Amino acid sequence: MNPIIRNLISVVRRFKLAASLNILGLSVAFAAFMVIMIQLDYDYSFDKFHKDSDKIFRVERALRGEASLLLSRPYAERFFESSPHIVAGAITQSYTFESPLYVEIDGERNYYMENSLVVTPGFFDVFTFDFVEGSTDVHIGPGSIFIPLSMKRKFFGDEPAVGKQIVHMGWGNQTVIAVYRDLPANSIIQNGIFYAMQPHENRENWNNMSYIAYIRVNQASNAAQLFENFKRTFDAKALWGEDFNWEESSNSLRLTALPDVHFVTGVQYDRTPKASRQTLSVLFAIAIVIIAIAGINFTNFSTALSPMRVKNINTMRVLGVRRNKIRLSIASEAVFFSMLSYFIALWFIILFQVTPLAKLVDADLSLKAHPLITGGTALVALFTGWFAGAYPAWFMTSFAPALVLKGSFGLSPKGKKMRNTLIGIQYAASFALIIGASFMYLQNRFMQNSPLGYDKDELMITSFEGNRHDAFANQLKVYSGIEDVTFGESLLSSSDQYMGWGRYYKGENIGFQVIPVHHTFLKVMGVHLTAGRNFRQEDGNLLEGVFVFNETAQKRFNLEIGETIEGQGAGRGEIIGFMPDVKFASFRKAVEPMAFYVWGTENWGNRLNQVYIQLKAGANKREAMSHVQATLSEFFPNYPFSFNVRFYDEVIQRQYEKETSLSSLISLFSIMAIFISIVGVFGLVVFDSECRRKEIGIRKILGASTMGIIIMFNKAYFKILVICFVIAAPLAWYAVTHWLENFAYKTPMYWWVYLLAFVAVAVITVCTVTFQNWRVANDDPVKAIKSE
Repeated sequence: MNPIIRNLISVVRRFKLAASLNILGLSVAFAAFMVIMIQLDYDYSFDKFHKDSDKIFRVERALRGEASLLLSRPYAERFFESSPHIVAGAITQSYTFESPLYVEIDGERNYYMENSLVVTPGFFDVFTFDFVEGSTDVHIGPGSIFIPLSMKRKFFGDEPAVGKQIVHMGWGNQTVIAVYRDLPANSIIQNGIFYAMQPHENRENWNNMSYIAYIRVNQASNAAQLFENFKRTFDAKALWGEDFNWEESSNSLRLTALPDVHFVTGVQYDRTPKASRQTLSVLFAIAIVIIAIAGINFTNFSTALSPMRVKNINTMRVLGVRRNKIRLSIASEAVFFSMLSYFIALWFIILFQVTPLAKLVDADLSLKAHPLITGGTALVALFTGWFAGAYPAWFMTSFAPALVLKGSFGLSPKGKKMRNTLIGIQYAASFALIIGASFMYLQNRFMQNSPLGYDKDELMITSFEGNRHDAFANQLKVYSGIEDVTFGESLLSSSDQYMGWGRYYKGENIGFQVIPVHHTFLKVMGVHLTAGRNFRQEDGNLLEGVFVFNETAQKRFNLEIGETIEGQGAGRGEIIGFMPDVKFASFRKAVEPMAFYVWGTENWGNRLNQVYIQLKAGANKREAMSHVQATLSEFFPNYPFSFNVRFYDEVIQRQYEKETSLSSLISLFSIMAIFISIVGVFGLVVFDSECRRKEIGIRKILGASTMGIIIMFNKAYFKILVICFVIAAPLAWYAVTHWLENFAYKTPMYWWVYLLAFVAVAVITVCTVTFQNWRVANDDPVKAIKSE
């Protein structure tokens, strides 16, 4: 056996705990790095699978500095026609919805609830679809649908789907004319059934702002001039009057490139999945920090072995072995251990996929789905091993052989300084990660537990169709555990935006968000008025409805009780009261002008299909839920699906699901980074105490106590801790402050979080240093001196 390898095995056996922990730390680092890079790839490649995705743009309406996703159909179509640079345009309904349907096979009906979206034919010219059944030039039309491959297999198995019938439980028979390969998960377009928009649906209705528009251009650079060209070619005055002026109206269109839609915020009615570039930058920084810390540990580990190996190595040099051959051998050993850690990391990722923690990651974690990341991490492991081995190899062979063979070799002051610096970097990173993860947790807790201005405790929700609201509520209240029931058109705190209305108040145009509700809503939800009166049952008998506005609207528009909100068509009425600023949207946005509204007899459907069920304190929640489901089945006996009855806490949790997942992910990797740092500290303490056995023995003979020796070691590490904290705390404060800018309502910057971070790292370090040095300090000092 090679003497170098034999010496290495002997040293590793002597320090097997430290060696095992360093390999484990490096494995965890590689696994964490790959998981983070997979998540980053998922977010940064959003919608880039479309052919020439940079040429696809979402059309948004900008009015008075605010962006809105919704356009009228004729407005969008006129824009499509305005320039030859627009090669295709698509219009869709404003949201994907679950649609009830059934497939009849051999006389048996199989019922399903599937995602559905209504689109114009140009949808398939703008976006890229891979058709596995049906012609590539087939066009969707009334009564025809496109379905994904996974749905085709669920409905029809291995049989061809084209030409088969699917019965929508509202629109009747639909014929499958094409099957497309399932879209990736990182897309704003969800897999589902695509239905054809009716050719004349709102074709000339300029006031119906309920559609989303997309375009494909011939060259991405041409997109910047499209709106200016549209203003020159479109006869706006014929539509909006001779006094219309584009600049004075602040009415414009803006184009957002498809790959950027995933990151754009502040667009009203935008329900597409979002990610924050700031948060992703934090994740990337953590990935680099984890690899750096693990690399530092591994380098320190290799360097710390030098005192135990240098005599053997220099003996070989005296016997004629060439220096470069020894260096290559030592570096290869480090590469071997690094690659071993890499393969252990692959095994960790395979295990991670089957744990609940995998839900924190949006992306597919299978290794075969990410060959570039898997291969790239292998190169990182190779580089880490080579870097960690190259310096010790040069260091251990840089001394004159005779000088080293004369006596014992100790750690040089320069080597100690370098290792202290590297440990300092680890400590600084640990402090920053603990502080950052703590404030992320506090912000999520703040959003989920802060008062919302209404009673959300003991609240259950479900959906309801039809106009028998009072009968349904009375039947629900038969169960003694249900306190009261009310209805609304939307779920509070479930979205960033709700229905927006533009109306006139005292001749001025005002804009606000509206949630139509049942006349019992404010009473049941515990919303208290600051002025005016509550809704009454007789309000629904008026021709026009009545409004209760929030304080923000009252102050911004100088609203007064008894005055009237005017407008064309439905949605007008008297102002009857004001309420505090209810948090009807998420904490990401400041409270905007909004109103609860009770429809009069003039309305466009009065669809109060969200049911709010207030339970009594101490009620049996399981029994209450069973009663609600039984009542729903009684009112809808022909409905073949399970009714979605849930508690309101689930709505709040789902609203902040992305932030919670990313916060948990960052916390998880922060814990990993801290673990790796502590592993490094433990390894260095082990070697430091071993190399200073003779010094410790002499101190004991001269009368030093065990506690005194332990305090001496702890002081050295405590000084490093203090210096690193002073550096890390301001950096963490700066990063957290910028991250909190994503939210209109923020958790306070608590001072105790910084203290907690320092105490946590300090306690772990003191315990580590004390544990290792207690054993060394209690050894027989005479034996320690002789062994040297």
